[in-house]
Amino acid sequence: MTTATRSRATAATGRSMLNKVPEVTVFFWVIKVLCTTVGETVADFLGTNLNWGLTGTTAFMGALLAIVLVVQFRSRRYRAAVYWLAVVLLSVVGTLITDNLTDNFGVPLITTTVLFSIVLAVVFAVWFAVERTLSIHSITTTRREAFYWLAILFTFALGTSAGDLAAEKLALGYLPSALIFAGAIVAIFAAHQVLRLNAIAAFWLAYILTRPLGASLGDFLSQARADGGLGLGTTATSGLFLAAILVLVSYLAITGRDRADIRSRYRSIAFD
Repeated sequence: MTTATRSRATAATGRSMLNKVPEVTVFFWVIKVLCTTVGETVADFLGTNLNWGLTGTTAFMGALLAIVLVVQFRSRRYRAAVYWLAVVLLSVVGTLITDNLTDNFGVPLITTTVLFSIVLAVVFAVWFAVERTLSIHSITTTRREAFYWLAILFTFALGTSAGDLAAEKLALGYLPSALIFAGAIVAIFAAHQVLRLNAIAAFWLAYILTRPLGASLGDFLSQARADGGLGLGTTATSGLFLAAILVLVSYLAITGRDRADIRSRYRSIAFD
């Protein structure tokens, strides 16, 4: 490919950059679950404990997310602090999207679960049709990054709907729901390792399921004992998990253990 051809290709797909996504190590999955739990508890804390309501909370968190995404898109490489802050905020906003539909507009959880499943499938279909790959190891242009973050937003919205549907409407309870979703993730990993399930499909299936897993864990820890939780409250639960995220992300930012250029030094849990 000539220099001119590469330039035209880059212009068509967005500016070229280093991969904007961390390597998928065990740290990735731990922080992801922590983020999804925070998405559930922070949304409840702001809306209920601070009396912001769904509308006020959605407006504030949406604006904050927009600012962080601008910073993320402007960066030409992966930065742990910015990346994971975007994931936390997407988790909160994804939760709020579902909560607005169910609480403000009365849309049943089964409907939102089906709706977000379809929307997410469409996002993946368009992404693949345009880029011919759904691999997170190739987020090297602005357009691919846009598809990536859009997919993540709807995995959070879908996960919130599915988690609430299982724990509340199907009356499975918070802890049993968390164990079911955790078991499903383990089954996906086993299917990839033993049955050679496609790596990209395995990754995204597991990624989707971490959202209801985290939501169920968050509800189990924060909700009152009378409702099947441990009664820690949203304040304590949010603070605990945000502190854990801060410690882990700070460690990764300092050591770079989730960067592709030093991945070979450490064991990877990457579905590949």
